[in-house]
Amino acid sequence: QVQLVESGGDLVQFGGSLRLSCAASTSILNIPAMYWYRQGSGNQRDLVAFITSSGLTNYAGSVKGRFTISRDNVKNMLYLQMSSLKPEDTALYYCRTVINGVDYWGKGTLVTVSS
Repeated sequence: QVQLVESGGDLVQFGGSLRLSCAASTSILNIPAMYWYRQGSGNQRDLVAFITSSGLTNYAGSVKGRFTISRDNVKNMLYLQMSSLKPEDTALYYCRTVINGVDYWGKGTLVTVSS
């Protein structure tokens, strides 16, 4: 059983920055892709960004240029550096990965951006 534990969520002012972390309980070296999702006031979880094992990244249009996803394959960590935060970025942020066809999610970390 793989565990993903997010941290770093906080209350931050408009325009501020935060770095989210996701600790994996297993080696992520060979995991093809790792993802950050977020769930705002609605029930839908939206993809924020993903990063492949080779370091290729992709971002949702709403965060492109403001967020940076990265991974540390030695520490088994996934990160999301967020800057120029807006109230609409307020959400519960989740880390996700798929290993051998099994979908794993963390429990989330809450980011609140005040206007």
